[in-house]
Amino acid sequence: MPQPLGYAIGQQDFKMLREGTAVYVDKTRYIRMLVDSDSKFYFLARPRRFGKSLFLSALRYFFEGRRELFKGLYVDTVDWGWQWEKYPVLRLDLNTDRYADTGQMEGVLDRLLRDWEEEYGVNVKDTDHAQRFASVIAAAHERTGLPVIILVDEYDKPLVGNLNDPEKFEHYRSRLASLYSNFKSGAEHIRMVFLTGVSRFSKLSVFSDLNNIRDLTLDNAYADICGITEKELEQDLGPGIADLAEELGVSYEEARRELKKSYDGYRFAENGSDIYNPWSVLNALASLKIDTYWADTGMPTIIAEALKRINANLEEYFDIYCSPKDLKGLDLLNPDPVALMYQTGYLTIKDYDPYGPEYHLGIPNREVREALLSFLVPYYVTAREVPSNRVLTTINRSLRLGDPQKAMEAIRRYFAGVDYSLRMENENNFHNAFFLLMDLIGLKTEAESHTSDGRIDILIQTARYVYVIELKYDGTAEEALRQTEEKEYSLRFQAEGRKVFRIGASFSSKTRRIDDWLIAEDETAGS
Repeated sequence: MPQPLGYAIGQQDFKMLREGTAVYVDKTRYIRMLVDSDSKFYFLARPRRFGKSLFLSALRYFFEGRRELFKGLYVDTVDWGWQWEKYPVLRLDLNTDRYADTGQMEGVLDRLLRDWEEEYGVNVKDTDHAQRFASVIAAAHERTGLPVIILVDEYDKPLVGNLNDPEKFEHYRSRLASLYSNFKSGAEHIRMVFLTGVSRFSKLSVFSDLNNIRDLTLDNAYADICGITEKELEQDLGPGIADLAEELGVSYEEARRELKKSYDGYRFAENGSDIYNPWSVLNALASLKIDTYWADTGMPTIIAEALKRINANLEEYFDIYCSPKDLKGLDLLNPDPVALMYQTGYLTIKDYDPYGPEYHLGIPNREVREALLSFLVPYYVTAREVPSNRVLTTINRSLRLGDPQKAMEAIRRYFAGVDYSLRMENENNFHNAFFLLMDLIGLKTEAESHTSDGRIDILIQTARYVYVIELKYDGTAEEALRQTEEKEYSLRFQAEGRKVFRIGASFSSKTRRIDDWLIAEDETAGS
């Protein structure tokens, strides 16, 4: 078994990473870009586990003049006149608590402020955290003679954790807005402010006093600042891919293809590169196994709740078009599922039309798709027992082998486990639940597939078979099957040579069960 390279998974301290032997993907060219820019205030939103904290840590040590940590990296190998002076750096890390109680942020701030006040000789006269922060900023500039660098990690952590509690949200919003107002009022003492987070809120903003902040979130020049590009994967992680290939018993190129299908596909600007999820890639190379690493670190329930609230047709939200302004802000009072899914990493940019202007969004990759489907199923169908892998395998195998009867029997067993009192309260929810279950088994599935004479409820395609499924909520299987025939839903597949099965199924709102189904087999050109 090959011995994998060193991967500092979860290491967010640049100094510890550089002093060890772990792989580091060099992002320091963006530090030079920030330093050379005319802007003073920056904001960057990226999904969790994408390297925001590590980049902030690199900024800290860079401005502290720790040149030895950057030996061999971009900022130390180009001649650009940087003097490596030691600036005062204030790093405000809000990622250290969950903020379930309104006093938790005050505790975090108090600990940080006490340390800074001691370091810069501040005589504490105020109890207000915002005033104390203002005193620290001024004192740090006066004592060192250099303007202050302020780094805020996960500025929105107290807000994101309380989106479902308006009272707590407003408590944290008002205090953060007061704290961050020092960036404007204390600008004469500041060299740079760099904030990171998952979201930017469009209303009730904590940035209301800071109208000159540069948002790098959708900026083409900074699209690759976090994550791993194709070039970086090959250049910095090639030996790890070779180890993975050996462990899996496949070629180097096949291992790369697996990594790409599972973890690539993110895009953070109109002209940005395709980006690999760094958390998942490094975990896969460290463990020499393809798995759902990023998805296993948590799923935001607010996404499912927002989709349920508007009775969304799920497939439309997995492949959707929107304007740029839809992605730039999050409204607490009416959170848009598209903005939520994009900002949290479950949707990403697939294409951009500048004449719209319009973004085409989709699910980034296989890992995210499988995790999202698994996560959403309980919100549309709550089973007494979670469907076992055996049931999912039976459905998948039966459809691949052309046995729709056996597949429908397994599907009925699944729906028979649905709790009588929960979740299947309307036809759209039933369609969503059926679509999720079908897509979860790993076959090519479409909901509401358009034809010249209507829309197929569920269309499933395998290499040898096509399944046209019509669902009737409180109707009959006969009605459903007759609709597939009258509207000639299978006509488009007649010349392909694949066998086409039409299935009409009925679901009862009273029994919460699939009551019946009928199957018809159509002749095709290859039959």
